[in-house]
Amino acid sequence: MSAVLSGRTALVTGSTSGIGRATALHLADLGAHVIVSGRDSSRGEATVAAIRAAGGKADFAAADLTNADSVRELAERATELGGGHVDVLINNAGVFPFGSTEQTDEAALDLLYAVNLKAPYLLVQALAPGMATRGHGAIINVSTYVAVRGTPIGGAYGASKAALDLLTKGWASEFGQSGVRVNAVSPGPVRTEGTEPFGEVLDGFAANAPSGRVSQPEEIASVIGFLAGPGASQIHGAIVPVDGGLLAV
Repeated sequence: MSAVLSGRTALVTGSTSGIGRATALHLADLGAHVIVSGRDSSRGEATVAAIRAAGGKADFAAADLTNADSVRELAERATELGGGHVDVLINNAGVFPFGSTEQTDEAALDLLYAVNLKAPYLLVQALAPGMATRGHGAIINVSTYVAVRGTPIGGAYGASKAALDLLTKGWASEFGQSGVRVNAVSPGPVRTEGTEPFGEVLDGFAANAPSGRVSQPEEIASVIGFLAGPGASQIHGAIVPVDGGLLAV
């Protein structure tokens, strides 16, 4: 176990499965006290148990990111569990109700922007000022290659993440001189529980990339861990593609 994040508290949203769970496990392995968050308490506690079994430190905080009050309560609870501080924020939780413009109703739009944009905004609003006061912090947003590449069924989803990309740059400018680094990772197709129904579609997209394959959650988590650590001290406002080179072709 490395200790580059020893003494740091990391809140990872949507960390009961997929990229978020892999990230929680990785940050704990780097020495962070991880606040695992999600809606499913049984999966959350299972993730916490896995971290503790490996010798790490973790706690679970339930949250409904569609509800602004619940998001604010999550920030408060994470700070409390973290001993009065959250030093690393991973805005990982996201929804992706793919569909054409005609198929995307108002409820789907509201869900997309509540979880993919408003919740990260409220968490940064609640936690970044404290990081700035302490003079250090790292915020990593999980975006997507669809934010910069148009698709017939991903316009609304991509737009919500494109807005998050711009916020990443804005927050980097706003908080950087106070010692808070804000960056994003932009995964391509990733094999997770949530994307399992799109398996053949993922394979089709990935086949066009230089790597020629779908990513695993751990591959995204390792880049998030780097951005959270001291090795990324001069990286601010970057949108780091972790897509097997998909955007390079």
